[in-house]
Amino acid sequence: MWKWVTTRAARQRMRAAALLAGACMLLLLSACGSEGGTNNNAVGGEETNAAQNGDITLVIGAYSVVKDAFVELLPDFQRYWQQKTGQKVVFQQSYEASGTQARAIVGGFEADVAVLAMETDINKIQKAGLIEPNWNDNETNGMITDSVVVLGTRDGNPLGIKDWKDLTRKGVKVLYPNPKTSGGAQWDINAIYGAGLKESERQNGTKDPEFAKQFLKQIHANVESLDKSGRASMAAFEYGVGDVIVTYENELRSRVKQGVPYTIVIPSDTILIENPAAVVDRNAKKHGVQEAAQAFVDYLKSDEAQMVFAEYGFRPVTEKAAEATKSQFEQPSGLFDINYLGGWSEVKEKLYSKKGVWYQVLADI
Repeated sequence: MWKWVTTRAARQRMRAAALLAGACMLLLLSACGSEGGTNNNAVGGEETNAAQNGDITLVIGAYSVVKDAFVELLPDFQRYWQQKTGQKVVFQQSYEASGTQARAIVGGFEADVAVLAMETDINKIQKAGLIEPNWNDNETNGMITDSVVVLGTRDGNPLGIKDWKDLTRKGVKVLYPNPKTSGGAQWDINAIYGAGLKESERQNGTKDPEFAKQFLKQIHANVESLDKSGRASMAAFEYGVGDVIVTYENELRSRVKQGVPYTIVIPSDTILIENPAAVVDRNAKKHGVQEAAQAFVDYLKSDEAQMVFAEYGFRPVTEKAAEATKSQFEQPSGLFDINYLGGWSEVKEKLYSKKGVWYQVLADI
């Protein structure tokens, strides 16, 4: 295990590095969209935005959580597309917090495909006129992966964490990222708030928003830091910050697979995470790659790709892959989805508007 340096100077150096990386991203984006962000990588050949010798370039703007799975999936699609069309696909990739990525695309980053944490982030791009309104009119409603919000503890769960209520205990240090920048953080907060509603139903027979707000407030009082993304939060935890991290199940399963000693605790009440992907139609048309971009999004929903996602801890969205992998995933007894909270429009207004629950919680602590 790495040790985390907690001095103010060290934190300032890390923030300065993050700001520098962000500035680099803006410079890269300004270069006619030729490079897609702070984590830009080319797969399949030299980085280029122009087709050469019959090759095409697809620019992927993705949230950070899918990066590991894409190491395998992008070459798989390259082989598939070359066998089908004879064309070689070169990928340029940018990985950022979901909200940051969505804003970058709206602001001029010419991604051909957006792979993000939340439907609302895709909708931001759609409302800017870059994605067609029917982007989710398909058999998976535009989603390519599912997951659930879980708790990760130190190896062996030394504090005996069993459920959300344990995160309110005095001295338990909690990590999750900042919902201003991270789609994962919004899923985390939605899960906690929804668990509070579930508990109020058990106690009082009806959903009690005030009870749920106080439940969220009690947990947030124990939060050590708000990082900009789920990956940044996990890096902090692995350096030694905190006792419990609230995050995606797939993130922890993937890290355990890589030998990192987490103990995963699945709360009895938690939320189903649904992650979308869409062609950024205006950019793909401009670059002449719409057919390949749509084929890539479709490929991510194929049974073959879904089985790869499952290897990285995601829950498949196709019936065949879900059936084949169901023994790998525990079904929480109180699992709920975003509709339990009223749907994304209501959640955005109720939890994350300027006068919403989240900002009330921040003001009270």
